Amino acid sequence: MKKINLKSILKKTFKKSKKKSKKVKTKKKVVPKSLKIKKTSLANSKKVKTTIKNENLRITKANEVKPEIKKIKKQETEKKEYKLKDYVVYPKHGVGQILSISSKTIGGIDVQCYDIKFEKDKAIGNLPINKQNHLRPLSTINQVNKSISILKSKPKIKRSMWSRRAQEYEQKITSGKIYELAEVVRDLNKGDDLMVDQSYSERQLFEKAYERILSEFQIVIEASHEETQKKLDKALKRNLEKQQIVKTEIKKEEPQEAESPK
Repeated sequence: MKKINLKSILKKTFKKSKKKSKKVKTKKKVVPKSLKIKKTSLANSKKVKTTIKNENLRITKANEVKPEIKKIKKQETEKKEYKLKDYVVYPKHGVGQILSISSKTIGGIDVQCYDIKFEKDKAIGNLPINKQNHLRPLSTINQVNKSISILKSKPKIKRSMWSRRAQEYEQKITSGKIYELAEVVRDLNKGDDLMVDQSYSERQLFEKAYERILSEFQIVIEASHEETQKKLDKALKRNLEKQQIVKTEIKKEEPQEAESPK
């Protein structure tokens, strides 16, 4: 009989159990180097941004700039050239009447202004007294007569493009000068010639200049609106047929003198 070795039997059993108990190794995911670099660069950029923001928020005492406090100057006063209820010409709006003189605060400064009423626009405008050089007084009777002679003269129309001519006409209207207004009315006047085509912009400019010169003439001549309009139309040779018809109708409507009883 062979001798049984317990040591050898135990060694064999332990070796088998160790082989079975070996763990299964899992495969690790391989991350490419490029992604690792990107991740690190993004993290670094975020850190840099946060540091820059913090630096911007921090203001050192040495770099502090204190705002300069400027003292508000008072408006220089000027002598009033116009009185209450005076008629003046403001180039952008035409003829107006000074209703009152009021003081208003603009940007913390007390400013004295003319309150001007424009009947055509039905509005009241405020103009500082320091800018009264933009206004002009009404024209004299001699200037009115000279402007009527300009209206009677032949029109001077240039052969340039309408856009350029329209700009020139607009500049003359906004200048506020009575002679330049008369030139615009004369050049854009078509009279009773219905065969001549006139654009919308031409009619608009003509009416604008015509109404401004009419309102000024009315105050200077001290006549009614209809009378001044007739004088202007006569100088421009406009609506002559209508005026003749009105005259004939007035003559027909006049009653004959009743015979005195014997």
